[in-house]
Amino acid sequence: MKNHHINKEDIQFRILSILESEPEISQRQLARKLGLSLGAVNYSVQSLIQRGVVKVQNFKKSDNKLAYAYLLTPTGFAEKVKLTSSFLHRRMQEFDLLKAEIEQIQFQMKHDSKKPRSNEEQKLNNGY
Repeated sequence: MKNHHINKEDIQFRILSILESEPEISQRQLARKLGLSLGAVNYSVQSLIQRGVVKVQNFKKSDNKLAYAYLLTPTGFAEKVKLTSSFLHRRMQEFDLLKAEIEQIQFQMKHDSKKPRSNEEQKLNNGY
């Protein structure tokens, strides 16, 4: 599932949320979880590192290979709070719009079901 309509803030919010709970996740795993390309995730992670939101720490995995841990900095935690608030605000607006659209469709369905049918529609429904 690719997320082509997700905006930059949403991507950063989702990345920070995952890194906070899974700091040792690889960028490839992160890309899979988010439904984004590895390049898009790498670009976003590098941007977060350059801005001082995330820092990278090397560690040795059990198979003796080097890996990275992505840790949120104090700036990163503050940024995540800001992005969380913004994310929730956008989602609540989307919810309100969707709810209004559903209510309008339901109203239209009720209105349409009460309309008298034309003779042609009645004939079609009765198999003539």
